[in-house]
Amino acid sequence: MVLKFQKNNFFRLITLIVVLFIAQAPNLEAQSYNFSSSSQQYYDQVEKLRTLLRDISMYYVDTANIEELTENMIVRTLKDLDPHSVYIPKDEVKKANEQLEGKFEGIGIQFNILNDTLLVVAPIIGGPSEKLGILSGDKIIKIEDENVAGIGLKNSDVVKKLRGEKGSVVNVSIKRFGEKKLIEYAIERDKIPIYSVDAAYMADSITGYIKLSRFARTTMIELQAEITKLKRAGMQSLVLDLTGNTGGYLHIANQLSDQFLQADELIVYTKGKYFPKRSHFATAKGMFEQGKLAIMIDAGSASASEIVSGAVQDWDRGIIVGRRSFGKGLVQKPFEFPDSSVMRLTIQRYYTPSGRCIQKPYKDYKDEYTHRYESGELFERDSIKVDDSLIYKTDHGRDVYGAGGIIPDVFVPLDTTLSSKYYRDILRKGLLYSYSLNYLDKNRKNVEEKYTSVQLFDIGFNITDEHLEEFISYAEDKGVERNDDDIKISNKALKQYLKAYIARGMFGVGGFYYISNQIDPIYTKAFESLNNGEYEKLNLRK
Repeated sequence: MVLKFQKNNFFRLITLIVVLFIAQAPNLEAQSYNFSSSSQQYYDQVEKLRTLLRDISMYYVDTANIEELTENMIVRTLKDLDPHSVYIPKDEVKKANEQLEGKFEGIGIQFNILNDTLLVVAPIIGGPSEKLGILSGDKIIKIEDENVAGIGLKNSDVVKKLRGEKGSVVNVSIKRFGEKKLIEYAIERDKIPIYSVDAAYMADSITGYIKLSRFARTTMIELQAEITKLKRAGMQSLVLDLTGNTGGYLHIANQLSDQFLQADELIVYTKGKYFPKRSHFATAKGMFEQGKLAIMIDAGSASASEIVSGAVQDWDRGIIVGRRSFGKGLVQKPFEFPDSSVMRLTIQRYYTPSGRCIQKPYKDYKDEYTHRYESGELFERDSIKVDDSLIYKTDHGRDVYGAGGIIPDVFVPLDTTLSSKYYRDILRKGLLYSYSLNYLDKNRKNVEEKYTSVQLFDIGFNITDEHLEEFISYAEDKGVERNDDDIKISNKALKQYLKAYIARGMFGVGGFYYISNQIDPIYTKAFESLNNGEYEKLNLRK
């Protein structure tokens, strides 16, 4: 039997209680609140809800799960507010925070389940597994003397068995290529870093490249270390890749922007109904205040990525290259409930230095990527709909636009010339990655001996037609039928990404981007824009 409520009235009650919760939260930074005129109304609604839950618990014909009812009400209420206010149950809070905190507790490996066997793709640098000498390509056969090979192990099973509190010990038995017997390890779990910088390398003698995947608590430590290395290697220009970066902490976005802007230049300001305007300014401590700067963005670049891009664009500090960003101009704050569950509630909007709020309308969230595709804006800049009433000026007087995201200075259309149904099926099944693991499982020692760096690998290793045929047969075994016409269309992409995934297995995520960027249109255009006069044409600061 399903318990039903009169939806509209009930969810209105919950919304009011959420507001009451905000008013009573002790750690908010707002200076004042004005609830006095209607405080009795809020208390009346709280009492109404308390009575409702009490009466259900005491008098409902069947047993009602009050905890589940309450959690469902909170989820639905926040969903009705905006797309970014969310509820996190208490047993999911730790996992939800890991990406932002930049660490978790475990043994420190990147893994994959290959042919029903737990494969170590790579030990995480500085983690306990690396310190003990566990290697890429090792296969974990037993955990605590329990066989885990050939039993249908899932990723969630691996996490449960290998993650745990710092200081606890887990025993594993490993099969290593060339060794007849299993190798036994007692691994003491520790705090494992989750890195924000996926790749950093010199693209040529003067141009550095950094791929940033998130804005986490440890991001600036990583980023400043990489900038230091690149400057020592001769970096005078920088390509910062924020494609697919969905954001993170606001203060980290401010600190990153500060690396490029001059002292006292406005980075962003925030304000909300119960929060006064607060402005954030750059300091004189930026590590890359001079030198050409290109920032890569796409539809997956959101929130903190848009703060950085917007500040750089508004001050004419660098060139923004790619496609229109996501369009999230809202700030969330976590509020903890008594049971340790958490609500992340939208409390403010943020604005770029020129005064833009780039938040898109909530109605645009549904099927937006499909709409972008069908409207043509992924292929033609002129197809991007802009509101003439939301035109703003950069520091040098260029037009920029509010609402709906950051529109790049240099538009890069979606490249479909290498795409085909066969290629999309390959990607959907993740076969390029799984094949690379199989390939390295058989050939790792030979490849490691020949190529000691990704640069040497790039020069010396090529995906031959024989390699491609082997992959096509592998894909057929996995349910993707051969299609010679499609393979001809996607030949270049198939070979380049096969090489990139093998490089990832050898040299980490950075190896993947070093190879795959060579056919990435946004990367190519960003690199060109620093050297083909486009920078000077836009009258940007160097």
